[in-house]
Formats: sequence, C-alpha cells, structure tokens
Amino acid sequence: MSVTAVPLRPIAKGSLTRLWIGVGAVALAAAGLSWVGTQAVTPSPAAFLHRNADAPGVVTTESGLQYKVIREGEGASPKGSDVALVSYRGTLTDGTVFDQSEQAAMPIDGVVPGFSEALQLMKKGGEYQLFLPPHLAYGDKVPEGAPIPPNAVLIFDVKLLDFKSREEIMQMQQEMQQLQGAPVPGGAGE
Repeated sequence: MSVTAVPLRPIAKGSLTRLWIGVGAVALAAAGLSWVGTQAVTPSPAAFLHRNADAPGVVTTESGLQYKVIREGEGASPKGSDVALVSYRGTLTDGTVFDQSEQAAMPIDGVVPGFSEALQLMKKGGEYQLFLPPHLAYGDKVPEGAPIPPNAVLIFDVKLLDFKSREEIMQMQQEMQQLQGAPVPGGAGE
C-alpha cells in the first residue's frame, strides 16, 4: 500500500489575524442586531406612553394616567374611601402577565395612585384598559419578588364589578358574625 503525499502550502502571513478579525466583526454585528431587536420590542416608558397617547380612544389625564374605555358602566363612581371588587389582568408592555384575579376586593386608597385614579373614573360594570406611567405605578420601588422591572409602564384590563363604602362592609361583617353566633367586636359583653 502506498501513501500519496499531498504538498501542503504554508498559510499566508496575516491570514490567521484576518480570520480572527472577521470572527470578531461578525460577533459585534450579531450583538448590535440583538440590541436593536430588544429596543424595538421594549421601548422606553416615555416612548411607549407618547406613542400610546395617539392611539384611538386613549384618554390622558392631567396626572399622566392613560385609559381607554372598553365598556362604560352605569351609576355612580366609587370614592377614594370605598372598597372595590374588580376583575383585572396586569401586563408589562412586552405582554408579560405579572398579576391577575377574577375577583379581588381592593381599598381604592390602598392601591398604586394610577389604579386608584382610574377606579374613581369608572362606574359599576365598566371595563377599562389602563396604562400606568411609572410615577403612578411602582416607579423604582418595586415590591420585592414582584416580576415587575423598576420604572415600568403597567397595563391593566379592569372590570369594576361592584363597590361599597367601608361602613357598608363593616356592617356586613357584623351581620355575618351575628348570624354565625360569634361575638361582635365592640358589642355588648366585651
């Protein structure tokens, strides 16, 4: 058996350097395209809100809250001292769902300012889409463990199911306790 020798040519001077420069240029181009792609998907809060303000049906309040009425409710609107029963879904501008509930009781003065402002605009049965700028949401003070980045715009789809005053809720609680035979706080015998 015979082996045929194949003559190898030496690598031209500087070829290896040019190869590494080419690999580096491709890596930089890929990183740049990746960065541009993320910027297009997640605009800055100010850019998002500026563009959203011109969307059909979006209203911007003096505070900067943006909302869109999906369905107007009926009757009176809740006050800041009331407790609202709401169905909601909270998302980030990229569509990530960070919270949702079919029925949540919320003291209107106990939620973030933008959510509180919006609830006081709504009527029972109303459905709104809310766009909370960071200063009306959590700003840079996000609750620990929350899947919300600092200074994020929060988007909520909200339905106001009902609302009651705190006095009505206290009275309902007392009536429930009386029906169950439990002692009523502040009642006789205490």
